[in-house]
Amino acid sequence: MKTILVIFSLLVLAANSAIAYPPAVGILSNAKSCLSCHVSNGPWTDAEKTIIDILDKETMKSLRQADGTFLLEVKRGQQKTVLTVIGRAKDDDAPSPYRNAWTYVDPTRIGTNSISKFAPGWAVNLQMSCRVVGDITADFEGSKITVLPMTVQPLDDAQNSDLQLQVMLTKDESIKGKPKEGMIGNYFERTVRMKVID
Repeated sequence: MKTILVIFSLLVLAANSAIAYPPAVGILSNAKSCLSCHVSNGPWTDAEKTIIDILDKETMKSLRQADGTFLLEVKRGQQKTVLTVIGRAKDDDAPSPYRNAWTYVDPTRIGTNSISKFAPGWAVNLQMSCRVVGDITADFEGSKITVLPMTVQPLDDAQNSDLQLQVMLTKDESIKGKPKEGMIGNYFERTVRMKVID
């Protein structure tokens, strides 16, 4: 029993001192963005051909506002599912990205003790992902994209909040321990406004 306790203590100590890879932007470290580890050096700099959109899953309408931000309005206690769409337009001449990564993060929560860096008081089932390009949706037919659903729910203590949608289009693989080598990518940010309807 004593041996088991010693081993368990050592495992906890190792876990607490481990360096997470990747750092998951504030989830396991104080990294403020993907650029804390990666470089934005890829060929996908043309904003007109870069697709970053959030669609209402029920209506398939974009939640983009006139100022370029996205607005998610949800009644308190109810769930809303959106689709995060990332990639490049079908007429893009640049090589297609292989994998897209993204995370929704409240920048004010980075560096805090909270494990979740999403909007305070909001439940979320998939605030980040890293997905191979090749998904299909009617609104972006022929485009080189990833599409993944995310469901959010404002709980009793939820308030309005501004999130950063941090995105990287990537190709090739990072070298473990040397994330600025091996992989090429381009980094983008969008503002997502979370609004509670009472």
